[in-house]
Amino acid sequence: MAEQRDRRDRQGEARPKNDTAALARELRAAVRGDVAFDAAARALMTMDASNYRRVPLGVVAPRDAADVAAALAVCRAHGVPVVPRGGGTSIAGQATGTGVVLDFTRHMRAITDLDPETRTVVVQPGVVLDDLRAAAGAYGLTFGPDPSTHSRCTLGGMIGNNSCGSHSVAWGTTADNLYDLSVVTYGGDELRLAEGWQGAPEGLRALVNGNLALLRTGFPELPRRISGYALDALLPENGVNLARAFCGSEGTLGVVSEATVRLVEAPGARALAVLGYAGESAAAEAAPALLPYGPLTVEGMAEDLVPEQERRLLPRGSAWLFVEMGGDSAAEALSRAERLVKAAQALEGTVVTDPAGQRALWRVREDASGTATRMPDGSEAWPGWEDCAVPPARLGAYLRDFRSLLAEHGLRGTPYGHFGDGCIHVRIDFDLLSETGVRRFRAFSEEQAELVVAHGGSLSGEHGDGQARAELLPKMYGNELVALFGRFKDVWDPAGGMNPGVLARPARLDENLRFAVLPTEHVDVAFAYPHDGGDFPAAVRRCVGVAKCRTESAAGAGVMCPSFRVTGDEQHSTRGRARLLHEMLAGEVVTDGWRSREVRDALDLCLSCKGCRSDCPVGVDMATYKAEFLHHHYKGRLRPAAHYAMGRLPVWLRAAAPFAGVLGAASRVRPLAALVKRLGGIAPERELPTPARTTLRSWWRARNRVVRKRSPELGTTTVVLWPDTFTNHLSPDVGRAAVRVLEAAGLRVVMPPRPLCCGLTYVSTGQLDRARAVMRRTLDGMERAAGLPVVVLEPSCAAALKADLPELLPNDPRAAALASSVRTFAQVLEEYAPHWQPPRIDRPVAGQTHCHQHAVLGDAAEQRLRERAGLTGTLSGGCCGLAGNFGFERGHYDVSVACAEEQLLPSVRDAAQGTELLADGFSCRTQVQQLTGLKARHLAEVLADGLADGSADGPARGSAEGGNRPPLTGQH
Repeated sequence: MAEQRDRRDRQGEARPKNDTAALARELRAAVRGDVAFDAAARALMTMDASNYRRVPLGVVAPRDAADVAAALAVCRAHGVPVVPRGGGTSIAGQATGTGVVLDFTRHMRAITDLDPETRTVVVQPGVVLDDLRAAAGAYGLTFGPDPSTHSRCTLGGMIGNNSCGSHSVAWGTTADNLYDLSVVTYGGDELRLAEGWQGAPEGLRALVNGNLALLRTGFPELPRRISGYALDALLPENGVNLARAFCGSEGTLGVVSEATVRLVEAPGARALAVLGYAGESAAAEAAPALLPYGPLTVEGMAEDLVPEQERRLLPRGSAWLFVEMGGDSAAEALSRAERLVKAAQALEGTVVTDPAGQRALWRVREDASGTATRMPDGSEAWPGWEDCAVPPARLGAYLRDFRSLLAEHGLRGTPYGHFGDGCIHVRIDFDLLSETGVRRFRAFSEEQAELVVAHGGSLSGEHGDGQARAELLPKMYGNELVALFGRFKDVWDPAGGMNPGVLARPARLDENLRFAVLPTEHVDVAFAYPHDGGDFPAAVRRCVGVAKCRTESAAGAGVMCPSFRVTGDEQHSTRGRARLLHEMLAGEVVTDGWRSREVRDALDLCLSCKGCRSDCPVGVDMATYKAEFLHHHYKGRLRPAAHYAMGRLPVWLRAAAPFAGVLGAASRVRPLAALVKRLGGIAPERELPTPARTTLRSWWRARNRVVRKRSPELGTTTVVLWPDTFTNHLSPDVGRAAVRVLEAAGLRVVMPPRPLCCGLTYVSTGQLDRARAVMRRTLDGMERAAGLPVVVLEPSCAAALKADLPELLPNDPRAAALASSVRTFAQVLEEYAPHWQPPRIDRPVAGQTHCHQHAVLGDAAEQRLRERAGLTGTLSGGCCGLAGNFGFERGHYDVSVACAEEQLLPSVRDAAQGTELLADGFSCRTQVQQLTGLKARHLAEVLADGLADGSADGPARGSAEGGNRPPLTGQH
């Protein structure tokens, strides 16, 4: 009988499964929450942030504890296992399973009974840590443990893994901050766990009392021992704490339906001391000496993980300790930090008190869980030995031995993490795609476990054992204590239905690897994917599941992922879409490849904002993946009407240009406008943009005829003004203003001799064959401008030329050359007219940085230009929600408006009278105008208004004539 249960646990089943349709039907009848057994719902839950993949039967999102009990009863009757899941950021595979996944992130997110006097609060398991910290912050309190995933991890997941975070040197682990737990077991028992034996399942006390000697000698003493079950919390001398013993059980004992947790007093002020060392071992050896100074954090990382642009903020060294000090006042925190810097034996030290500066540095550390997944040469690296912990005093020696072991196996990895607690994170460049690589992974894992134990450490110091390390627990605890772990689980879960294959009787560490199902042959694609060796599966593998895209507010100027923040639905996050693409390539759950409706529906609300390209720690570029998918999905098939209407907008606008006046009047006739919108797949709530009576190019040609007669003075530097579709046909005033400013700065402005297009609208709708044809014509038309800076006023078009053009035409050297020539309006002024002083506007600004500018181009030059012009204030982050064709497409209006309501519209409404509304993107300006009735302007328009010369049409120092280069005039 025991042998059969062992086999069932390893296979991930409580008993042989019954009919899945009946299971789904009974769950829908029993619970009030959401029940989903479709392919998309299952595909979204196959993976967490680990190397592992297990396919569930279905997903239940319970609304309350009664739903949890009801779901468990149905699953128990069918012999189907259950896996509790929070944010899905587990790194060891414990948030995946083959039965029913309980998703707590949708409904069970209540925070109640927050008592500042007792410093306790009651939370449901789906509460996101940052939400709890915000609620506690109103009383000067916080929850101590803070993993780097604090913006999306849940309290239930933290309890499951006994999470810690960077402040554990001050406030301990999650187990140290628990008061009591409400738990439902697979067998249906509803328990309240706290100190003492009350609420313990039958047989537990006898199990502990019968093994006191083993429990007293079998557990190493160190601050970050997370591996295995915490049975030593049940020893009488340790206070018999059932909640602590349950914490870290990784969903294998029961389901937490509610928890009372302890809060701690947040320091009134913080100062961040950054200490530089010659190497990581030197930093590790220095860390223990800093602990007597009472730091809140002692974090370490080496230069490999610090982006080049951030290193200038750091003191001299090749490895650094980030040591946060607290105080009741800013002066006290600063004093404590300065005292620590003087005492530390570092190459150099500095103290950062500015909150923005501290956030920038902490972001580098927190993003390491993603950036570490790529080695400096771009090769992939993976978790598996993500968070071993040793006594802090042994950390330096351990790191040297660890480096030697890596070298012996021909592997690379860059350690970082909680040096003050002796806990090290690392991603290693395992080859998990080949049989040879997987064998090496296993051999290294076995030797690494022995190394950690030799240093008196724990296989897991933060994220739990899961499938990654549980098989190796006998090396740490011995066979006798590991057998006791199995008996401990059986007391709570005799049927073996809770998260089988994890911790007790675990699956092998080289089973269920998520890479095994991906195609080994080349996948034919349109984009080059230069950062992934041209391999589309490798591009999809970029998503390691750390889920920064699941944050519910865009931090600062961040953009990713606007549709998730509106819907809260995993399939509308960057991670969710990447998971669906992974399953599409695997072909097991999502079975119809590029024709998949599941992937199409998930990508439908992707705004192609490109925010993930910059905000995702591993650079997932979902806008590109979406274009690729649409290209294949609709190949040889009829497309949605919007693809023909807005995807081919440049064609329609060129054809309509001679009739702009008539069309403008017609667009104001409601029945006619409604018909056009219906035929074009355009949202009925939207106003149709009105084409300009005079395009930018028409104005330019007429202006040149006047300029030739006046023999203007020529500037010393020639720049090409790119007449993008939006500026040329819909907002030529922006182009005219840019000409004025550029010429006032002493630049000679020319324009391409014929209409050209960046291909943006074709790319965003996945018409990639047509996009490449358009781009080739553009390259032909720009040959005479080779080497000249190209000023692109529309950020989305600049991004298309900068990123999409060379990735769609990788074998044409002209594409890379043109991409390298692209400049934004502010960039060209800064680079080619550095001594020009812009007019002083001296006015506050509000508005939004275009999402493509944020993601591809950067806006540092724009910020500096605004500052020089006296335009004060910060533009909002996020996405305007219109996002080119997205907000115009039928069915997207509500999401589009909700995206705008996140940051853009509040910033506009809150702006004081006299504030200048800035938006360089046509979409952003259109969204502001259509939703508020206010007019936002391009930075070029604002500066042009401030110039002393009032005429935009008069002679200027920038004719199309003169010079040795053939003219680029805009004339035919």
